[in-house]
Amino acid sequence: MTRTAPGTRLGALRRPLATLLLAAALTTSLSGCVGMLVGGAMVGTTFAMSDRRTLGAQTEDKAIAVKGDLRLPHIVGDAGHVNVNSFNRRVLLTGEVRDEAMKAAVQAEMAGVAGVKSVANELQIAGPSSFTSRSNDTLITTKVKASLIDMRDISANSFKVVTENGVVYLMGRVTQREGNIASDVARGVGGVQKVVKLFEYINDQDLQQMQSEPAPSSATY
Repeated sequence: MTRTAPGTRLGALRRPLATLLLAAALTTSLSGCVGMLVGGAMVGTTFAMSDRRTLGAQTEDKAIAVKGDLRLPHIVGDAGHVNVNSFNRRVLLTGEVRDEAMKAAVQAEMAGVAGVKSVANELQIAGPSSFTSRSNDTLITTKVKASLIDMRDISANSFKVVTENGVVYLMGRVTQREGNIASDVARGVGGVQKVVKLFEYINDQDLQQMQSEPAPSSATY
């Protein structure tokens, strides 16, 4: 008769128990992930519905940014760092490039992308920014967005906020009043060096019409 050592028997008992605990943990974790994913999808759809761009424009803006990310590295390489943002088919270029020739080449490339209406070229002639600088810009953008949400008399989702080297660029389809409020709010955020307004202005009648129109029945993202 072969005897099993006590430690071996204990290990054999622990393995099924560990497996059960792991399965339970995974189930709980996956349930949480599903909740977050569902919640995220719902929030994304809500934002898409309240955006003053059409769903077609929102989709095209995403495509324009992706095309820029794919095309521009072939022009810039390691000699620069370029960010592409698009709002209602109007492109904003920020970052750093080696020289004026590269700056012009980047603008020409983006102007040639299908659907682009205009290009605001805010590229600087300088070396690529540091990771610390980009992290600080991300923090500033988050602060500005949070400050806009706190304002009760404007729709924060009508604005796109981009920060580069402490300079905040504001984009969106807004009234003159809304644009002035947003720029004042952004200037009051710590770390902001300058605010540049790149709005597509609408009048009060346009705004009332947008608010009275029914939201799209669905959105896929």
